[in-house]
Amino acid sequence: MNRFFADLHIHSRYSRATSSSLTVHSLDAWATHKGIQLLGTGDLTHPSWLSELEENLKPTDNGLYQLLPNRTYFVPTGEISAIYKQDGRTRKIHLLIIAPDLSAAKRFSKALGQIGNISSDGRPI
Repeated sequence: MNRFFADLHIHSRYSRATSSSLTVHSLDAWATHKGIQLLGTGDLTHPSWLSELEENLKPTDNGLYQLLPNRTYFVPTGEISAIYKQDGRTRKIHLLIIAPDLSAAKRFSKALGQIGNISSDGRPI
């Protein structure tokens, strides 16, 4: 069984209030610097980010993804913000999504795009 130091709740530069320098390469470099071996991709629903992930990440034999040269493992993740009213108050729940692979992430993004705007922010509401 593999054990990892992991950070699964991150965002890309396509989310509000994040650095414009967030790329897969910079995430890999900082994860390596901090001793994190498994990193969520963040923002798997954003079309531009998903394209970058597909272009840069290569599948490994353990079901995860890596850049070449091999350092940090990646797993497709994202966040959905659910906002609703209950008992006269606004409630907000952030749901962390972990996809089994980039193909599933792409299907999920496409389905979500049919009911909301997934291009305006990496954290769709």
